[in-house]
Amino acid sequence: MLRDNNRQTETRTSAILPVVVSALLLLTVSPLRANPGPDKSATAGTFRTKCAMCHGPDGAGSAVGKSMNVPDLRSSVVQNTADAELAQIISNGKGGMPGFKSSLSDDQIHALVTHVRSLHQKK
Repeated sequence: MLRDNNRQTETRTSAILPVVVSALLLLTVSPLRANPGPDKSATAGTFRTKCAMCHGPDGAGSAVGKSMNVPDLRSSVVQNTADAELAQIISNGKGGMPGFKSSLSDDQIHALVTHVRSLHQKK
């Protein structure tokens, strides 16, 4: 009788183990999927609303921006600037550029840095 109980326990344990492992994996991976960071279309929208008026839709500069001597975001000068410095400029502003730290999250600011990097490919 004792052997039968041990076999039943082993059978139940071996049947439950894959379910428990799957649940743990879902719990571990789900937070990563729940907050993947800003998506590219949202970042492009942020660029259009916050940056394109002066920097132009492609980063080359709009008529307004060129009259204020804004840099071409596709240029080697901008592209060779460290990410941390670009994030600081977006956050705090520079020259006539306003800072956006009060209206954008850190994630949005870093996503804009990534977007600025992508503009170099379009030059």
